[in-house]
Amino acid sequence: MSSRVVSVSVVLLAVAGTAPAQSIPIHTVPLVPADQFDIFPSSSLAMGEVSIAVPDTLHDPFVNPAKAARVRAARFFTSPTLYDVSRDAGAGRTLPLGVLGTAGSWFGGLALALQQVDASHPPSSSVNTPLPVVATADPSAASFAPSPANLSPAPDTHGNALAFALLGTTLPGSGVSLGGSVSWAKLRALDGVDLLYPGSARVTQFGETVNARLGLLKEWDGDRSLEAIVLHERFRMTHDVTFLDTFWDPGTRQFSQSARLERNRDVSKRWGVQIKYERPLPEPGWRIGWLATANRTSQPNTPNTDALNIPQDPGQANAYELGVGVSRRSGPGLFGMDVVYQPIWSTTWAEASAPTATSGGGLIPVGGRTVENGFHFSNALLRLGVSREVARSLTRTVTLQLGLLVRSIHYNLAQRDFVEGATRQLKESWAEWTPTWGLSLRHPEFELCYRGRVSHGTDRLVVTPSDVIALADARPIGSFFFPSSIPPNLTGVHVFTHQFSVSFPLR
Repeated sequence: MSSRVVSVSVVLLAVAGTAPAQSIPIHTVPLVPADQFDIFPSSSLAMGEVSIAVPDTLHDPFVNPAKAARVRAARFFTSPTLYDVSRDAGAGRTLPLGVLGTAGSWFGGLALALQQVDASHPPSSSVNTPLPVVATADPSAASFAPSPANLSPAPDTHGNALAFALLGTTLPGSGVSLGGSVSWAKLRALDGVDLLYPGSARVTQFGETVNARLGLLKEWDGDRSLEAIVLHERFRMTHDVTFLDTFWDPGTRQFSQSARLERNRDVSKRWGVQIKYERPLPEPGWRIGWLATANRTSQPNTPNTDALNIPQDPGQANAYELGVGVSRRSGPGLFGMDVVYQPIWSTTWAEASAPTATSGGGLIPVGGRTVENGFHFSNALLRLGVSREVARSLTRTVTLQLGLLVRSIHYNLAQRDFVEGATRQLKESWAEWTPTWGLSLRHPEFELCYRGRVSHGTDRLVVTPSDVIALADARPIGSFFFPSSIPPNLTGVHVFTHQFSVSFPLR
């Protein structure tokens, strides 16, 4: 995986955690982020995240706002969530508080959350002990620095703030519910971003994401239902990255370091629509559901990272999802299974910032494409889960849940290099699997749940120290330097996630 030298675009991953049921993630390398935004309570996600034919009354309103109509009484909830990445490659904690309620034919909800994200601490440091910083007099170097570089120690923990609001109504006598929701997050850190800039002395992040959706729920007699959701997401982040470039200054005849600040923007937009239908089967206890999802994602701005020789280019993607799910309830037991297929077509490109000569002797004008990447994904998901009541009395029920999520990712890449006049082909595939487990206690006065999961088959970037020093050019006005680089490597990691949720009715 680390030997790739073609230009590959890693389409936005971070916001996918806020709406996994309608946002289709696109991965070109297994740099999967942790469950940073998987923060709302659930009664079934511990069953391998089965969702097509298994209802989840507490979690469904955050997926389809119209399904908050099924919350019959006002409920307060909190769901402290924490995750930890092995090899000390990141961690985070989130504390959400919220309420869902009804008033006549109207229903609504509000949730607020505070989040802390810990920076990664790789086993080997990628930054050498700083030498005295020397300001460069090269005017061209000033273009790298939008603002003065901050050389103070980077904080180990960053804070994010999140908010969610929901409002909807049920149309009397029609079985139709309509709802809308908006979620907003003020972000100072996204998990794993600091690892995309090996050799940097400091990475400062700031930005926001907004997710708006409209939902419809139609219910018929016989426990049949139809859902439709439309969503729109906007994501904006800025990365201020400080590098310390080591160079030899022939005027002072000593090694020095010069601070260089690079500003990278990460911007994406996504439109999505999903339709799902559920109904019982003739066989008692069985239920089946079908869903279809479509996403249109554009990413006009991408971070300029050279991690793994995979620069990110602007692009757009059309992603689709077709799935079927079944469930069976038998006495105290519940079984669920989802099978999902995801065909995706994505195109990214690099454009010339100056006239570029082609192998045929012509010129590519400014703004002309120098490289075009065409991706075709054929991804598949399998979700399995079981739930069983292990203890029951007149006032309380204890339920144990187990599950497994398997994701297979496969894509073909055709890259056209307009400068060299060449076409390259690449095929990549890998598998990720995530065991899940949970335990819940239901009481007339409250519901207490725990769910956990651990991911396998995912990687993180780990850098190896390397002192690369460029000799300075002895110019009277100052020193000219080349930035040092530190090659990163992909290293397998596990992501452990734990959530404890409490909910109780408001009287």
